[in-house]
Amino acid sequence: MSMAATDADGQDLLTTQEVGPLLAAAVAHAGGELLGWRLDHVDHDPSRSTTATFVAEVQWSFGQRTELLGCSVRASGPGGSDDNAEIFHDGQRSAAVWIYPADPDLPGLARAAYAERMAEVVNEYGLVVGPVAGDDLELTMIGYRPRRRAVLRMTVRGEVFFVKVLRPDQVEQVSNRHIMLDEARIPSPEVAAVTDDHLLVLRQLPGRSLAEAIFDPEPACSAEDIVALLDAMPAGVARLERRAPWVDGLAHYARIVGNALPEESSRLSWLVPEIQQGLAGIPLGDEPTHGDFHEAQLHVQDGRICGLLDVDTMGPGRRADDLACLVAHLSTVQRMNAQQTERVHRLIRTWVPVFDERVDPTELRLRAAAVIVSLATGPHRGQEPHWEQETSTILDSAEALVRQVV
Repeated sequence: MSMAATDADGQDLLTTQEVGPLLAAAVAHAGGELLGWRLDHVDHDPSRSTTATFVAEVQWSFGQRTELLGCSVRASGPGGSDDNAEIFHDGQRSAAVWIYPADPDLPGLARAAYAERMAEVVNEYGLVVGPVAGDDLELTMIGYRPRRRAVLRMTVRGEVFFVKVLRPDQVEQVSNRHIMLDEARIPSPEVAAVTDDHLLVLRQLPGRSLAEAIFDPEPACSAEDIVALLDAMPAGVARLERRAPWVDGLAHYARIVGNALPEESSRLSWLVPEIQQGLAGIPLGDEPTHGDFHEAQLHVQDGRICGLLDVDTMGPGRRADDLACLVAHLSTVQRMNAQQTERVHRLIRTWVPVFDERVDPTELRLRAAAVIVSLATGPHRGQEPHWEQETSTILDSAEALVRQVV
């Protein structure tokens, strides 16, 4: 049986040397010569699809340049927005390939990636006083999830904006969520512009990220403040489209982790049913929730919370899910030194008892463990240098939480 017949979702193709000829063909089709490449990022949905990016050295007619190549393989074959990329076939399998920033699902990235083109947005929407040129802008990529989203930091004459590059079906609903929070006086970034190519430009919040402040000698905010912020979210949030709770994706994420790291399959086979059975029968809930609540979503200043970020996922749910997400992220911070580890563990010891008073303690821990399993996909997806050990360490945190309550 051929590799193509047994690799319908493309994981083996896109994570092994087998992908080399495909990348070379794609670069040649674009008029260049592939000199070398390395895997940069991989998203694997077992039995369905794989998307990967590659850092490539390419010789063009004008000289040599480093490029980011993207590639997707679907078990069902090309479909939908794959037509926005170049399709290559090997007889049994097809792959959609693009060269950054021509992401097939993020049309606005082709503009957001270039200072000269973003200067046009700044001038069109009057984001700063007076006209600007490309030399007046500095763009920094904060995060790029191929075919899903990208966020760039844009500095214009000392003023800072964040540019969210969204899929066409996302921009209106995300913008409306920001407006909803603004009307309720919940501090969130001001929407400075919404473009026809699905860019959402946000003004910078005051203060600094709690993700940085968790290492401070003294807590940057209190657990009571965190609960109060979430409970102050407007009632209209509960009438938005429901986002599935993290536990609904538990088996899916466990498959991804187990596929990447088979030696953890036994532990995952224990964790998944313990979490699912422990949460069985609990209703979905109708509280206004953030949906992806963790330390990087909060800004703090002068001992208080001064901003809430990334409201794309807001909707009805259970407060336990929001608090569990925060506990999960705090429990899995990687690459800390001894002092940082002590300070984060102190926050967990201080904050979790407060959260236990607001939600059921068992539910909190089991939901946090479910989120942690989803986070365990991150090291492999980002191709971290020691992703196997980091993955196992993350799963240690999930197991510890579950063993507290079973």
